[in-house]
Amino acid sequence: MNTLKAEKRSMDIKAKKLRREGFVTGNVFGREMEESVPVKMEKKDVESLLKISNKGSQIMLDIDGTKKNVLIKDVQFDPVKKQFNEIDFQALVSDEAVHSVAEIVLVDAEKVTTGVLEEHLEEVAFKALPKDLVDKIEVNVGDMHAGDTIRVKDLAIAKNPEVTLSTDPEALVVSVTEVYATADADEEAEGETAAATEE
Repeated sequence: MNTLKAEKRSMDIKAKKLRREGFVTGNVFGREMEESVPVKMEKKDVESLLKISNKGSQIMLDIDGTKKNVLIKDVQFDPVKKQFNEIDFQALVSDEAVHSVAEIVLVDAEKVTTGVLEEHLEEVAFKALPKDLVDKIEVNVGDMHAGDTIRVKDLAIAKNPEVTLSTDPEALVVSVTEVYATADADEEAEGETAAATEE
């Protein structure tokens, strides 16, 4: 499990000032915590972590030497400044089911040659105990042909009885649409190419 170092943050210092100093702010909350704990983390540490983890990932958060098993609950990214501003973490309890999301990752997409591959869903929302949490769902689409579809109910996560789906099981994840090319269109394209060559 990946570890991220954090420090308890004094609320006397504004978040904007901390960000200018190279920190990302955040909060840790959970069922067994009396109140949420504001934290700050080194920007470079956060950027390194988020290259391999994302929203929905379980990590170990080291707060001033005290380690907590947490879920990355929310990530706020500023697209203008291209920086992470805030991360919220939920401290996990082994017997408490939590709401999370898993990113859908398409595998072998380049092998689909009989039609146009279209991804309709980027993540699946669900509820599960910490032991059943996943942050990525790999979907192999290499054998798909025109007319084929994959729905949420077809994914491995949907077949786990310990997981309760929040996303509609009938929701379309990915489909392959047939490409219709008419002879007229081909001839027209060839005519345009010939005309351009003559010019």
